Amino acid sequence: MAELGAGVVTVSRPVDAPAQAVWAVLADGWVYATWVVGASRVRGVDETWPAPGARIHHSFGIWPAVISDTTHVLRSSGPTELVLRARGWPAGEAEVVITVTPEGGESCTVSIAEDAVAGPGALVPRPVRQLAIGPRNVESLRRLAYLAEGRHRERVSDPTG
Repeated sequence: MAELGAGVVTVSRPVDAPAQAVWAVLADGWVYATWVVGASRVRGVDETWPAPGARIHHSFGIWPAVISDTTHVLRSSGPTELVLRARGWPAGEAEVVITVTPEGGESCTVSIAEDAVAGPGALVPRPVRQLAIGPRNVESLRRLAYLAEGRHRERVSDPTG
């Protein structure tokens, strides 16, 4: 996993689906707002997503206070690692490291580490900002797992799939 530095909370969750099923969700930029807590909609996805440099054009916040920005890929090594730079100005930018570790054929563990790297959010002391980031990422992982597990179950139960 890429290193964000000491004091960054990494949350993990077992997923009852193979790593490739999780990667399929991560690689579908159009469902980004479904599993990322705080993202409210996706406005566009570069055709090359999740290749390095590709962007998701998203919005965050609650209507009518919705702000549009982007998230882009810093590094992509499917199906095991995706490193993102999530922009959310005026709050700033965060680096997000998502790691998928296969645990046998039909399961895996997914981990997320995140920290503010630019803007006003980076001025908040790391222990304080991690108190907000950790629980948010617990919920994001829950949503990501549900999507991957549901898609995997549907694929496995579909005789034509």
